[in-house]
Amino acid sequence: MEIRTAFCPRCGAPSGGDGLCDRCRVAGTRWLECAPRAIHISCPTCGAIRHGQVWTDSEKEREEIAPALALSAVRLHPEVRRPTFQVTVRELSGNRSIAEVEVSGHLFGEQVRDRCTLELVWQKEQCTRCNRIAGSYHEGVVQVRATGRRLTGRELREAEQIANEIESTHQAEGDRLSFISDLRVTRDGLDIVVGSQAIGLGIAQAIAARLGGRYSTHPKLVGEKAGRPIYRVTYLVRLFPYLRGDVVRVQDTDLEVVSVEGHHLRAVDLQTGRTRTVRENEEKRLIGHSSEAIDALVAYIDGDVIGLLDPETGQTLVVSRPGWLNVRAGDQVRALRDGDRLVVLG
Repeated sequence: MEIRTAFCPRCGAPSGGDGLCDRCRVAGTRWLECAPRAIHISCPTCGAIRHGQVWTDSEKEREEIAPALALSAVRLHPEVRRPTFQVTVRELSGNRSIAEVEVSGHLFGEQVRDRCTLELVWQKEQCTRCNRIAGSYHEGVVQVRATGRRLTGRELREAEQIANEIESTHQAEGDRLSFISDLRVTRDGLDIVVGSQAIGLGIAQAIAARLGGRYSTHPKLVGEKAGRPIYRVTYLVRLFPYLRGDVVRVQDTDLEVVSVEGHHLRAVDLQTGRTRTVRENEEKRLIGHSSEAIDALVAYIDGDVIGLLDPETGQTLVVSRPGWLNVRAGDQVRALRDGDRLVVLG
């Protein structure tokens, strides 16, 4: 090996090869760079953070965000190994902070240490979702109605819960524009105003499946953007006329509804205890719901009939004894009033 290649041409120290020694290479390398400022943009309404053109939800406080924001402005030479950082933040005002970043590591086998100072800017900007909500923007309305009746309090509560669950699922998947902007009870049922067609369809499908019903979509052209038509969709959910627990009279037979399946009801014959199917188009009369049943005292039993003491009138009403009912005089049974008669439920 020639002598001139074994020593650093700058300082004369051994270089271990051609060119500068490691110390002189480090001295001639700009290994740490800091941008003069780092900008953080957040929504003042929901706290979401903007990265480029994308908004993401965040629950972090400013103290948690500041170190990472400062480090986002730091650039290291690709040959720096095992870097460590220490960030100190000093608040100047509500929208300004000063961050000092101290960096240490190894470059070309030499230990290096340096620091830089930058400004942190805290900007507020309303996110796309909050801007749309504030502007009453919506892409659809889910209308929940019941066929031939009004929604019950339970159905209203469950439909609202289902809608909120679907919204939470979309939000958790990062679809921030799938939101519920309004939810109101009307004389006809429940209206759910939604920010996207995706969440509208999801809510309509879930309510129809879980509460028993059908849904239909009704798009309406409301404008055009960049040459593409813009539609607003109404999702009409029609719940079935009968609920689980409803007691209906079909051809002189009292039935308690177990479930609604397509165009059929599955119901229990309250006289025999057997389950049967009732077609949707069969004539039916609603007596009431099993939750409205009253307690009636069994006054006597005589073969296939029993005498029930009407708790309201004090009179004894004679009813057919259901084949499945095992009671004795003095027991109480649950019964549903139907005009001047009582229907035994159990």
